[in-house]
Amino acid sequence: MSRRVKRPLRPAGDRPKGARPYRGSAAERAPVHRAGGKPPPRFAAAPPRAAKPFVPEPEKVVVEPPPLPTKVQTVVVTADENNMRVDRFLEARFPGLSFSHIQRIVRKGELRVNGKRADSKDRLEEGQSVRIPPLKLDTPRAAGSLSEAAKKTLQDLKDMILFEDADVMVLNKPAGLAVQGGSGITRNVDDMLEVMRDAKGQKPRLVHRLDRETSGCLVIAKTRFAATALTGSFRHRSARKIYWALVAGVPKPKQGRISTYLAKEESEDDTIMRIAAHGDEGASHAVTYYALVEASAAKLAWVSLKPVTGRTHQLRAHMAHINHAIVGDPKYFNKENWQLPGGMQNRLHLLARRIVIPHPRGGVIDASAPLPPHMLQSWNLLGLEADRFDPIENAPEE
Repeated sequence: MSRRVKRPLRPAGDRPKGARPYRGSAAERAPVHRAGGKPPPRFAAAPPRAAKPFVPEPEKVVVEPPPLPTKVQTVVVTADENNMRVDRFLEARFPGLSFSHIQRIVRKGELRVNGKRADSKDRLEEGQSVRIPPLKLDTPRAAGSLSEAAKKTLQDLKDMILFEDADVMVLNKPAGLAVQGGSGITRNVDDMLEVMRDAKGQKPRLVHRLDRETSGCLVIAKTRFAATALTGSFRHRSARKIYWALVAGVPKPKQGRISTYLAKEESEDDTIMRIAAHGDEGASHAVTYYALVEASAAKLAWVSLKPVTGRTHQLRAHMAHINHAIVGDPKYFNKENWQLPGGMQNRLHLLARRIVIPHPRGGVIDASAPLPPHMLQSWNLLGLEADRFDPIENAPEE
């Protein structure tokens, strides 16, 4: 591992007089969308507390992506698509496809890479030929035809909304709810979004993911146009993400940079990321900035995390790698003779706290999620102040 430590921007435990608190505290300040603006500069001070409400720009004429192909076609992987997973390649090329439809054509072997069957998790390389079968959108749901169960699902989704307009939703995903389907998963966000199909049959689409036990900000595209734009923002790292976590021990120094390669190890019933060497098969570079916000004695610490890359389990693997695993992590917390403080729940203490991302039609979406119940309970037990200044706000992103 190579870890280049940044000089702390300011001591985490001693907030200077006049320092602004981190925006979006436990008081649940409303998320802000500043239309016509630019994303906050990388080294800028935290934005002012008062912000203008979102005022939509005049409607623009938008050319929708071409319809899904009705015949077999072969496409070539571009440089921008190099190292993309097969399923995400299809999502980016054809935003109208549902996750279940992608899995179906891959499972049946209808999609081929250089003439061979491919798995949805396989990585593509620039120049490869991808055979794509005929594709179709799911049939639109007739208005007013929702069952009682579907109506409840719709209400559950509405209760999660932190921000919404005609193109985008930001949900506060609860811990324990999977984003996509898989082995042993009976309920997930992707399937729940079926109840939100519009009159044209368009279903809101996932543009990024959170681990099942991670709560917080999850961005959803409501149109094909928005899906293309938002997927590009995540791919090109235009989205700024801040996470909060409770970890074992107190990191020293108080702010730092973690830079490693991560590779996936899969077994029949589990997937885990291991620290790898450059050049290892399947290894991808991963960079995370961390900052101590507040410590509880010397046993626990509230840290703020800013991932520059978006690898599977990146934050969880990185914090375990520097010997400060996230409390309640069933995969990466392996400290011996370590006992959870009384009254705390043994659940993953990781929150996707804030997302700042360009809006597809101009301006910026800036949404924050409150602490989930189990983390709020721990914060109260430890006497942590959820409205403290967040020192990682000004951390660099390269």
